Amino acid sequence: MTDYSALNAQLAALTEGVPHRTANLANASALIMECMEGLNWAGFYFIEEGLLVLGPFQGKTACIEIPMGRGVCGTAAQEDRTLVVPNVHEFSGHIACDCASNSEIVVPLHKEGKVIGVLDIDSPLFSRFTAHDAEGLEEFARILERVI
Repeated sequence: MTDYSALNAQLAALTEGVPHRTANLANASALIMECMEGLNWAGFYFIEEGLLVLGPFQGKTACIEIPMGRGVCGTAAQEDRTLVVPNVHEFSGHIACDCASNSEIVVPLHKEGKVIGVLDIDSPLFSRFTAHDAEGLEEFARILERVI
């Protein structure tokens, strides 16, 4: 089980006073991959002209654009809510960027009260993510929102 107190403290220390969005996001995705077990992808998508566009990430190459409302990322962004998907193959409209991914969690990111993107994390394990992960990663996202 991930120690989110430690993970989030590390993120706060890494990003405090750092005015570089890309660097903060790159370090954030690396930190997730270092501290969480059973993952194959962790990264970000940001809204540009009505599409989610790939941002910094760790993992295999990924889909560059995701339409709002499509897949787990597009749905989470459009509905402004965290989605925990135990089996992505059962999620209507799932976009398979990596066929090894079996479960996913997506957390919306905000600026000035509006969704600007998402944190997306994939696992090759089914049912990898829990309510504990959702709560911890939502706090992770709030820390990032202060520096992006």
